[in-house]
Amino acid sequence: MEHHAIRQPYQYLRTPLTEPDWRRLPGWRDVTAAEWRDARWQRAHCVKDLRQLREVVGGLLTDRFYADLAADQAEFATMSMLLPPQMLNTMAPHGPTDPEGYTDAFLADPVRRYMLPVRSERHPRWPSHPYAERDSLHEAQMWVVEGLTHRYPGKVLAELTSTCPQYCGHCTRMDLVGNSTPQVAKARLTLRPADRQEQILDYLKRSPAVRDVVVSGGDLANVPWPRLEAFLLRLLELESVRDIRLASKAVVGLPQHWLQPRVVEGVARVAAVAARRSVNLAVHTHANHVRSVTPLVAEAARALLDAGVRDVRNQGVLMRGVNDTPEDLLDLCFALQGEANVLPYYFYLCDMIPNAEHWRTSVHEAQRLQEAIMGYLPGYATPRIVCDVPNLGKRWVHQAVAYDRELGISYWTKNYRTGLEAREAEGGDLDDVLNRRHPYYDPVDTLPEPGRRRWAERFAGRCP
Repeated sequence: MEHHAIRQPYQYLRTPLTEPDWRRLPGWRDVTAAEWRDARWQRAHCVKDLRQLREVVGGLLTDRFYADLAADQAEFATMSMLLPPQMLNTMAPHGPTDPEGYTDAFLADPVRRYMLPVRSERHPRWPSHPYAERDSLHEAQMWVVEGLTHRYPGKVLAELTSTCPQYCGHCTRMDLVGNSTPQVAKARLTLRPADRQEQILDYLKRSPAVRDVVVSGGDLANVPWPRLEAFLLRLLELESVRDIRLASKAVVGLPQHWLQPRVVEGVARVAAVAARRSVNLAVHTHANHVRSVTPLVAEAARALLDAGVRDVRNQGVLMRGVNDTPEDLLDLCFALQGEANVLPYYFYLCDMIPNAEHWRTSVHEAQRLQEAIMGYLPGYATPRIVCDVPNLGKRWVHQAVAYDRELGISYWTKNYRTGLEAREAEGGDLDDVLNRRHPYYDPVDTLPEPGRRRWAERFAGRCP
């Protein structure tokens, strides 16, 4: 038998990327290709509320959808609405033209499910896990100066801004990023950006063990380029820094930003300095479904690579109803790797933030998905599915040291100590840190009935 004729659980078929026709939407019928490629036009025409959504989509969506969306904004949303045209255009790209049919296609769309959540999708009994937290990874607790999280021995996270060009409903930094919502009064960065950057750079000068800096936010696309370039060039002056990763979902959500000549030219200047110093400069973006990967996304990634960036990598989030099947993940990864020059890197389990239970998956389901995608992609392009365990950090889903499937509690250990633990110990013995087991919790509604019952009996927040 010819090998290509063997039936496989997943069948790869090369599929060219396509840019959905934005002119199918009533509000954009007269938008030209030049306007669509213009980053300023994209930002000026972001959808920020129901009125603007109606202006774009018009009667294609029914009143029941708008009511469902309004109810979610009022009762559950932890992120305000902010959708660039580029992102909205990928939703229901081939939906029917009658309102009922289009609404059904729009509701079923995987990108819409996490970018524009509606009330009816939140779990009726368990919208939040009992142990959900606004800053679920305790990043602010690990700030060594404002906006600089030092969680791993040789790596830090620098948050230069608390805004993005687009807001994802599942945002792990929902405590800080974006506008306040009826449910969440957001924390705020208090220092002036210049002062915050000075403090970050000063800490790094005094911390030669730090070799890896993730520059993030928010989204770097919202940092004025001259300010970002100046910060990166000063960061490159530090001999201890060997890796710099620039985090921007806008490569996917607003690729027009990274295609602007002044930005591409600025990236090239920074990349040239990084190359002379043998520093690895990469861009990390965030695509969760193949529909988000369009020719403009591929063009932006190519522009960054041609400017001298070593890699453009994807860090997605594993979510129910979005990408929780082997086919979903592999379709996305082949589009990224094979068509858009973006390296599949990680898929994170959705974090334990409020009102996110309908998105979260269990650890054992994530383990099954990791096993299912092995062997199809090149090894270097096969993403790891990881759990970002509170008070610990990223762990591959198969690294749990114990797992109670009935209660949905997995336990994890780590091989390093953080400054937070040092402060807690107040100078005492830290040897116990490496033996401590950190719990992580599956969504309650994914548990067998006995486990759901035990959680229900203890819903006040005590551990079962």
